Amino acid sequence: MKAVVIREFGGPGVLRLEDVPDPVPGPGDVVVQVYAVSVNRVLDVAMRNGEQRHRGVTLPLIPGVDPSGVIVAVGDGVEDRAEGDRVAVLHRIRCGQCDACVSGDREACSNRRMVGLHRDGGDAELIRIPAESTLPIPDDLGFPEATVISRHAPTAYKLLVHMADVQPGDDVLVMGAGGNLGSLGVQIAKMRGARVIAAAGSAGRVRLGTELGADVGVDYSVSDLTEAVLDATGGRGVDVVYDNIANPTTLPKAVAAMARHGRLVTAGAHGGPFVTLDFGIIYDRQLTIMGGVGARLADYAPCFEAAARGDLKAQVGRIMPLRDIALAHRLTETCPDLGKVILDPTLDGDN
Repeated sequence: MKAVVIREFGGPGVLRLEDVPDPVPGPGDVVVQVYAVSVNRVLDVAMRNGEQRHRGVTLPLIPGVDPSGVIVAVGDGVEDRAEGDRVAVLHRIRCGQCDACVSGDREACSNRRMVGLHRDGGDAELIRIPAESTLPIPDDLGFPEATVISRHAPTAYKLLVHMADVQPGDDVLVMGAGGNLGSLGVQIAKMRGARVIAAAGSAGRVRLGTELGADVGVDYSVSDLTEAVLDATGGRGVDVVYDNIANPTTLPKAVAAMARHGRLVTAGAHGGPFVTLDFGIIYDRQLTIMGGVGARLADYAPCFEAAARGDLKAQVGRIMPLRDIALAHRLTETCPDLGKVILDPTLDGDN
């Protein structure tokens, strides 16, 4: 099969399309023909640059953390998956041996391995994966959309639904509203009946947030974020701040615009990670700050179903063949407003 292989860290030139042996399913495994896998700024681009070595990345490696496609082979002992099933691949694989795994608490596994970082990923025509690390996707949901939804929507759902407990009528400030996690956060907050303020650092990104349903947009490159949010809420402030950036300039302004008993949820810090906050505001208003990572297994299905209904829209920018992997990485690095770049290995047979 054809696969992208990284043998050394560096620029896009280290990404090589190679012929490698087809994977064979072992007991409990399936082999998935990949129809879509995304290029992510951290887990693909930064990893390729050598900036994620602290995660235990070893080379050589086939990258690609979030493939989706069709099962083409099934190993011994697999009963709930079959050839022809349309599936998304979970990028975290449990060890099966720690206390949490033995007790059945899959999401608390202390030795989880990540597809595309610790084992070969989906930048390939085929991927071998434990069957339990696949999830069915609706027939009327495209593979590119399924890949983006699986990568980001369950995380946003966990933050807003289970952690922030967004309720109808809440005011929710979504930071970085034009990004993948941000744009899905706007939509999930609206699904919960919230009034949403979409904040971003450019007019185009703010416009995307309002097009996806946000009630108010704030371009914090030209407006004071605190003043704009307080004005939009009649001086009361927001009940929830949803963030995945930790921008040291704008996040303190978001905290200053929170209402009493407000909740801040965050799943990222690539804009920081160090942020100076006014703890006078935090204790006086009795604010709660919660960090979350990953997703709950039970949240994938409602996200897929919402996307299939059209209630969640994935931001797909370009769909490209594997042979254009270097260009795909460059676009992801240099075009932040493009939307998610998707690789489709089935296109590599086209002339």
